[in-house]
Amino acid sequence: MKSYTKLTPEGVRDVLFEECRARARTREKLADIFGRRGYQEAVTPGLEYFDVFNLPGAAIPQQDMYKSTDGAGRLLVFRPDSTLPIARMAAARLQNRRRPMRLYYCQNVYRSRPALSGKSHELAQMGVELLGAAGLRADLEVICTAVEALEAVAPGFRIELGHAGVFQRLARRLEVSPERREEIRATIEAKNYGALDSLLDPLGTSPAAEAVRTLPRMFGGEEVLAQAEAWNLDGDAAQTLAYLRRLYMSLKELGLGDRLMVDLGLVQRNDYYTGVVFSGYVQERGGPVLTGGRYDSLCGRFGPPMPAAGFALDLDAAAALAQGDWAEEAPSVLVHGEAGYEVQAQRELARLAAEGVRAEASVWESLEEALAYAREADIERVLCLGAEPKEWNAKEARP
Repeated sequence: MKSYTKLTPEGVRDVLFEECRARARTREKLADIFGRRGYQEAVTPGLEYFDVFNLPGAAIPQQDMYKSTDGAGRLLVFRPDSTLPIARMAAARLQNRRRPMRLYYCQNVYRSRPALSGKSHELAQMGVELLGAAGLRADLEVICTAVEALEAVAPGFRIELGHAGVFQRLARRLEVSPERREEIRATIEAKNYGALDSLLDPLGTSPAAEAVRTLPRMFGGEEVLAQAEAWNLDGDAAQTLAYLRRLYMSLKELGLGDRLMVDLGLVQRNDYYTGVVFSGYVQERGGPVLTGGRYDSLCGRFGPPMPAAGFALDLDAAAALAQGDWAEEAPSVLVHGEAGYEVQAQRELARLAAEGVRAEASVWESLEEALAYAREADIERVLCLGAEPKEWNAKEARP
């Protein structure tokens, strides 16, 4: 029988050294950005009841979740998403808190991926949720916070902007079942033009069907909005396009014109999005490093209705972009205590640390071994504490 004592499960991995430093520094930088904007940190459990993620209209596919049971046999899942638990927490514990509520989080989510997909099953995410605020000002707040976060970790980014309501409002006009509607959404998300045509051809040439057919191609600048407005839609569909144009023009005024794209085919898989949706991309990564949007109906599934918007950033992807900037810095001093002076060595280490000096304790029995280790570890100085304290240049000294 094969032993797995030295292996990690498929889709997860160990994180070491420079990557850990890059992740910690990236987290620190983002936490500072979010904190200065008034967001406060919240952490939800790594284990949640399955029911939290199985709500009608906001469910995560069962096959994407890692499941377990508690001592009473109730079905649990390893947290596959951060937004749903925060909506649960807001309904359960924050109903009397002043609004809007600004929360940020840094935690892992777990998703089961197809075999050989190359995608991680454990994702470190950092993001914000703005709860209890709706409208243009709130959407600008969330998107501008996302922009500031991307600017801090990946200056060469672009933002793709869409609206969940475009597809939702058009799809309601199609005479199809909810299952077929989901198939249409999936083909738009994958930009699978042939499959989309096969699904829409039986529906004839209604204005809604023809508009849906063009969604995967509706990507670009302001001209995309003009093309969509030429559909001459009425009612809520027209209002959605008008709002998206207003938001787009506001973001252009903020100087994002050359980094801002409109993508009307941006139809997020998570069904809970109800308004603006957006994704952040960088040249070094094939997929989005940031996704977000507005989900005004989600909190109401756990308690009283409350508008909300937020985003999640792939912390590992962001850290990988900056990993080379934070190479390992060797200690500048190795403190060696001769026999009987071990306590004095620890006191000296504490003193150096208080002064901001990077120092390491020698665990070697002899000074010769300590000097050899310092040369190998590229530590410049060795401080030897004994009857007569001495300091050595590790590269030159030979006691």
